[in-house]
Amino acid sequence: MQTDCINCLLVQAQKMLTKHNIPEERSNNIMDSFKLFIHKNRNNNLPSPEVACFLHRLIKKETHIEDLYKTEKEEYNQLMLDLEEDIREKIDKSANPFQTALRYALAGNIIDFGPPEPFNVLETLATAASKIPVIDHSELLYEELKRASSVLYLGDNTGEIVLDKIFISVINHPNLWFATRGAPVINDVTMEDAENVGMAHVAKIISNGYDAPSTLEKHCSPSFKKLFDEVDIIISKGQGNLEGLINNRKKKIFFLFMVKCDVIGKLIGTHTKNSVVYFNQQS
Repeated sequence: MQTDCINCLLVQAQKMLTKHNIPEERSNNIMDSFKLFIHKNRNNNLPSPEVACFLHRLIKKETHIEDLYKTEKEEYNQLMLDLEEDIREKIDKSANPFQTALRYALAGNIIDFGPPEPFNVLETLATAASKIPVIDHSELLYEELKRASSVLYLGDNTGEIVLDKIFISVINHPNLWFATRGAPVINDVTMEDAENVGMAHVAKIISNGYDAPSTLEKHCSPSFKKLFDEVDIIISKGQGNLEGLINNRKKKIFFLFMVKCDVIGKLIGTHTKNSVVYFNQQS
C-alpha cells in the first residue's frame, strides 16, 4: 500500500459516506477510525484490498446495509444481460472467437466503483473487439487451457461477470470453477450475483469465503484454498485480484485486467486504461 493507494481509499470512503447520507459528525468518526487503522498498519505491508475491506466493514456497521452498492450492481448486471445476445453474435461472427471474447471480458473490467474516476462502459465496449492488450500472453493462455484438467476463474465485478460468462462459454472447459467474494464489498461479485446472471450454466461456482475486493489467500475458506492449490491454472480477473496474488509464483496465474491507477501501471510497465493479459511465470 503506497501513498497514492491511501489517497484513493480516502476518496472512496468519502464517496460512500456521501452516497449513504451519513451525517457529518458520524462521517468524521468513521474517517478518523479509518485513518487510525491506516496509521497503525502503515508498516505492516497490508495490501490495499485488505484496507478497503476494513473500510467497507466500518460503513456497513454504521449504515446497517450489507450490500452498499446493491442498486448499482443490479443495474450493471441487467445492462450487460441486455447486451449479451448482441455481444455473443459479434463474437460468433469474428475470425477468432476466443480472442474476441477475451477482449470483451477485458473491456468489462471498466465497471468498477472503487477507483474515483468515472467510467463509460458503452464507450469502452464499442472498441473492445479491436483493442489489443498492451501485454498479451493470450496465446499462451489458450494453449494452457487446452492442456489443463482444471481451471479456476477468479471473478471481479458485477456487470463485468456477464462478459466473463460469455468468455467462459467460449473457453468451454469441462472442469472450470468461477470464484466470487465471500460477502458484498464495493461492486464485486458474490455467489448471489453470479447465480443471477446464469454463471452456473457455464461453470461451477465457489465463494472464496472473505469480503475483501481481492483474493487474499490467507483469509480464504479452507474449501477455496484446497481448490486454489489443486487446479492446474488460474485466470485472475481484475486489478484487485492482481494486488492480492502478484507475489504468488507457486501457481500458474494469468492476470486479465484493465490498469486503473498509476501505482499498478508503473508496476506492470504501462499506463492507465490499458488492458493486460499477463502470465506470472512467463520466462
